[in-house]
Amino acid sequence: MLQEKELQKAYEALGISEKVFQLGQKQEAELKDRFEEVDRVAQLNQLKVIRAMQKAKVSEACLLGTTGYGYNDIGRDTLEQVYANIFHTEDALVRPQITCGTHALALALMSNLRPGDELLSPVGKPYDTLEEVIGIRPSRGSLAEYGISYRQVDLLEDGAFDYERIRTAINEKTKLVTIQRSKGYQTRPTLSVTRIGELISFIKEIKPDVLCMVDNCYGEFVETMEPSDVGADLVVGSLIKNPGGGLAPIGGYLAGKKECIENAAFRLTSPGLGKEVGASLGVLPSLYQGLFLAPTVVASALKSAIFAANLYEKAGFSVIPNGTESRHDIIQAVTLKSPEGVEAFCQGIQAAAPVDSFVTPEPWDMPGYDSQVIMAAGAFVSGSSIELSADGPMKEPYAVYFQGGLTWPHGKLGILTTYQKMVDKGLIL
Repeated sequence: MLQEKELQKAYEALGISEKVFQLGQKQEAELKDRFEEVDRVAQLNQLKVIRAMQKAKVSEACLLGTTGYGYNDIGRDTLEQVYANIFHTEDALVRPQITCGTHALALALMSNLRPGDELLSPVGKPYDTLEEVIGIRPSRGSLAEYGISYRQVDLLEDGAFDYERIRTAINEKTKLVTIQRSKGYQTRPTLSVTRIGELISFIKEIKPDVLCMVDNCYGEFVETMEPSDVGADLVVGSLIKNPGGGLAPIGGYLAGKKECIENAAFRLTSPGLGKEVGASLGVLPSLYQGLFLAPTVVASALKSAIFAANLYEKAGFSVIPNGTESRHDIIQAVTLKSPEGVEAFCQGIQAAAPVDSFVTPEPWDMPGYDSQVIMAAGAFVSGSSIELSADGPMKEPYAVYFQGGLTWPHGKLGILTTYQKMVDKGLIL
């Protein structure tokens, strides 16, 4: 049996002091019951994924891929059926040609809205990179340039939906409602699938034909249900987040009503071509195997987030969610009160990485954001935020957003290293 001293020496070799190591051991022991519940959810989701693959008759031939036009790509088409099975939707679009989560969301919006339509966000301002897609911040090719208007209803101070203002905001032009499940660079609560379902029901009662789209990024497999199980017409996400399981090298997905998916496919490729083209090249084995691993990978990321919340909360920092709240995505927000705190935290994540651990992250002017952003991620897949990563805008309230961890041991090391950096810089006494 591994002795405590051996484990402590292994952590010390990676820069963790005895005091911080013992603090981590105590915290992990206190979370035993919580972690067991996370594992139970992962088990249910693992069985769901296996059933979806079996139902779609995934075969060895599905892993071969195509080149060129990609006609009759059995692996691509079967993978899309697997996603439809998992999300219980009529159809899905899962493609390496979708470059990121923002691209997937832009694709969903631009393909299902027409000039004169209005887009409504009933959960406040969307994630920063969508501001230019919508036209909140002017940008070439935005929805605003095509005559698509936008309005939003902010959440109430306690994070509740402002139902009366939502009722007033819905009008004859409202074609699509976008609901961001995760918090983005905000300190609001993440929306549970149950709350999303309640909001969709309310909206559909007012206008039954309105499309309800959920930005599902960071939320897949955190619960045993997905937003499409509670009325969402369209769910959208990135493959280099939860559903790619850390193996997907690129890609995004849309799952939902057949008409919505067809519209998106015609926008992604070309009118008249749609889903019939788009070679999968050599990525299919990674997309299938990543999806297979995703439930347990997400469980590791959740344990890492819960561990971080409890550790930093006890050190006197504001954390969202707090140490005991239920989880509905993999993101953990920690308000560090200063730019030095944000930098120290991100430097700790980078120092614990298997790739580029020797690099020091610094704030920079990242495209799509209205302030400098610092990002830390020594990842096997560039930008993969299901891998151990942290980022945040360099502005008030100086909150950092931590997510990922392909394995729980790596997540634990990452958080302890951030804590050690904060101690070393005198930011934690």
